[in-house]
Amino acid sequence: MNYDSSSRIVAHLKKWIAAAAPGAKLPSTRSLVAEYQASPVTVQKALQTLTAQGLIESRPGVGTFVRAVRTARPSDYGWQSAALRSPLAPLPPASSTMRTVANDAISFHSGYPDRELLPERLVRAALARAARGDAALSRPPAAGMPELQSWFAQELGALTPAGTTPPNPSDVVVLPGSQSGLSSIFSALAGRGQPLLMESPSYWGAILAAAQAGVRVVPVPSGPDGPDTAELARAFEETGARLFYAQPNYANPTGAQWSAERREQVLDVVRAKGAFLVEDDWAHDFGITSNPVPIASRDDSGHVVYLRSLTKSVSPSIRVAAVIARGPARERILADRAAESMYVSGLLQAAALDVVTQPGWQTHLRSLRHQLEARRDLLVTSLRRHAPQAHIEQVPKGGLNLWARLPDGTDLERLTRDCEAAGVIIAGGNEWFPAEPAGPFVRLNYSGTNPGAFPEGARIIGQSLERNRG
Repeated sequence: MNYDSSSRIVAHLKKWIAAAAPGAKLPSTRSLVAEYQASPVTVQKALQTLTAQGLIESRPGVGTFVRAVRTARPSDYGWQSAALRSPLAPLPPASSTMRTVANDAISFHSGYPDRELLPERLVRAALARAARGDAALSRPPAAGMPELQSWFAQELGALTPAGTTPPNPSDVVVLPGSQSGLSSIFSALAGRGQPLLMESPSYWGAILAAAQAGVRVVPVPSGPDGPDTAELARAFEETGARLFYAQPNYANPTGAQWSAERREQVLDVVRAKGAFLVEDDWAHDFGITSNPVPIASRDDSGHVVYLRSLTKSVSPSIRVAAVIARGPARERILADRAAESMYVSGLLQAAALDVVTQPGWQTHLRSLRHQLEARRDLLVTSLRRHAPQAHIEQVPKGGLNLWARLPDGTDLERLTRDCEAAGVIIAGGNEWFPAEPAGPFVRLNYSGTNPGAFPEGARIIGQSLERNRG
């Protein structure tokens, strides 16, 4: 085989490199020119070829060296299986709502509102002011900034009827998001191995928090007006549970809002059983055709542990929430939070407080109500036209989601795959059930990006359902 001068030098040097130790220094360019009777340009071309192949590396002012080749060896973590043993409670897989998808996809799966529904101007200004203040450099109290505690207490207190004692700021514990609050509440008030009653279907994050806390979840069926109170009382009686988790306003995933009568009935059951109601008011700022009425506003004896989040309505980057609890329950929750995170970032607390106390906040909420209504109605209309197989039992009066029952026998995994292949991302309903699903459901978020694509997304869902039945 004929070689040009450069190829000949490369071939010879490869043999030399193969026999040399990693890090060995190659002869100088002058020596190589003399050895191979070649020009400096030819030698440099050969060295460049070897460098491109990853065999040598040049160190300016020092010389050229054989690159230290590191052989990739698969890591062996088998020892960890013995060290960790089996988990006390298997954790559910990550929710499909947390997936990041391509920008051009039609997304109905997300659990967060689109950026255009957030008070961006208020948030940016609040963060800038907070960064210039003392909160940027000081440590806040473990229970939260007093001013923010007061705001949460006053908001709930404004809804408290005459004759009921409103909460005090000292009843408030500020949290780094409501998810961490759920974990602390379940751990502090129920405890590992103990029963926890939970609406079914329910928020997947609460199911995850319960698994993490090691509590034993007992499902209680819940419908458009709330849970079956007879079933709730029976579950308390049979299990000895002292904790019931629920979302009375715009529940995730169903969008249900309890009737006034059902709220009173549930509170009566909880009181009669000497138990706690964990009221998750995650969608307090997302009313559309009704206003949220927290059950906590009607309780002053400590039976209701009230969870209020600002994360979805202010900004996903400002993870600030609060739990309002009275008596020893509050102290147990605070102790658990202190062990977990000590305190919540003062910078984020200051920014959150700034946003919700600006005059523009209420203006934003009024505008948000109309935007959510338009999006909700567009998606409902689109589904009824293009995917009538997806039955919507109740058009929600608030919140971010539609909950649709699919025909019996629907293969949810196949449906989600088919929809995704066509550019539509949906969330199958199975992950919202604490136990076995009561049927095939899908949760569709109408607060996501590009509402103009809702009709096309509904058409693709309808076509995928038709194929699924075949």
